[in-house]
Amino acid sequence: MCWVARPTVHGPEEFDKVKAIALPEKIRRAAFVVAISSFGRSQLYRWCSVEDWAKIHIVHCAVDDYFLNPKTQSLPTEPNLVCVGRLSEQKGHLLLLEAAHLLAQSNRSFTLTFVGDGELRSQIEAKIRQYHLEANIVITGWATSTEVQQHLLNSRAMILPSFAEGLPVVIMEALAVERPVLSTYVAGIPELIDPLRCGWLVPAGSVDALADAMKTVLDTPIETLQEMGKYGAERVRAQHNIQIEAGKLSALFQQSAVTHDPSMAEGAIATPSML
Repeated sequence: MCWVARPTVHGPEEFDKVKAIALPEKIRRAAFVVAISSFGRSQLYRWCSVEDWAKIHIVHCAVDDYFLNPKTQSLPTEPNLVCVGRLSEQKGHLLLLEAAHLLAQSNRSFTLTFVGDGELRSQIEAKIRQYHLEANIVITGWATSTEVQQHLLNSRAMILPSFAEGLPVVIMEALAVERPVLSTYVAGIPELIDPLRCGWLVPAGSVDALADAMKTVLDTPIETLQEMGKYGAERVRAQHNIQIEAGKLSALFQQSAVTHDPSMAEGAIATPSML
């Protein structure tokens, strides 16, 4: 029996090892290819013939009803910020600590909660001690979806200063519960955040820009943050509803089952394939 390839590409790791995973060949053999963002699709365009561009489609990552219809909670009056993500180099936690250190030196009052765990935890804890930020920063460790949602609700905004991403679901989750997001001009992130409408974007790797943006978040009136949160939630409901996106994927499978000739894909990988 011959199988038809239908790869799904999230990034960013696939784009770091294109030849090692034979990505161009997989695109060539595929009945269709799914990217999760316009940025991701553009990267696939780089590695395939223009004749194959038409088979590359976008199906967004999405959130379910737990976040699309969340419990409501007013923004806190306390200057609480939250960062949700695995404690790893690519998430930018160490630079976030540098920015937090600048805020503390300027006598700004704030708390910053790191929700997550990972290989960088010991280094982060050492930096917290070095910068005397024990009163400002808390690390929760791994958290359930319920706990993540509550940490988001307890904050004024979420910060994700990543160096590399695909299309971060946690940004969708934050926006869905009406919390604006401060993040970076990386990969698909600008497709999620409309600057000054539902969040802020800064250049990845810039401590000064990150610190300045954090000051802006803390100085933004609660009423404005609430308006930004509502706008972000509307965007997520319109663009990242799991039922809608699953329907798009289902339609692609049904279409390819009708139109694709399996004999054209001899030796291709089994369906579906997650690169």
